[in-house]
Amino acid sequence: MSKKRDSKSFEIALSAISCALAVIFLLMGTLNHFLFLASGYILAQISLMIPLSKQFYAGDALAYIGTCILAVLQGAMGEVWLLVPFVMFFGLHPLANALQLRFKINKWIAYIIKALWFDFSLWVMYVLVFGSSIGDPSLPVYQAINDYILLFIFIGGSAIFFLYDYAMFKCQMLVNEFVHRIKK
Repeated sequence: MSKKRDSKSFEIALSAISCALAVIFLLMGTLNHFLFLASGYILAQISLMIPLSKQFYAGDALAYIGTCILAVLQGAMGEVWLLVPFVMFFGLHPLANALQLRFKINKWIAYIIKALWFDFSLWVMYVLVFGSSIGDPSLPVYQAINDYILLFIFIGGSAIFFLYDYAMFKCQMLVNEFVHRIKK
């Protein structure tokens, strides 16, 4: 009985640490849009891997929800659109990877589904940030970009996602190793 209680308290502690770190990284990212926003997403995502290192799926889901709520309440209220990629994709990606491994889903099928999910998130961000039009539409270069944006997002996003997904699996292994050292 004591061991189960310890594991529940350990799950709560890991989830709370994960949530706190993710909120800090997201808020730092929203302070400087150009350089740190993507870094904030990535570091917050890595923070959300902490409960998953001990297979605390519910703890990770609650840390994700708490991160989204607290990030909005703590400073992103005026610029909620900055958090859309995190809410739609980056915050849920570690959980998707963990569930992929737990249920032994074929990596190529999972890659296709996650790549489409990533591409859709990029498209939503394009619509929210640029209002479906990058640059001056009267200039030919911007007109070409806007005409073929879905093709650019699909091909470029899927190619980038392949490397990104691989890197996130490696990050999860590093986080697993780090948390294993905390409590054996």
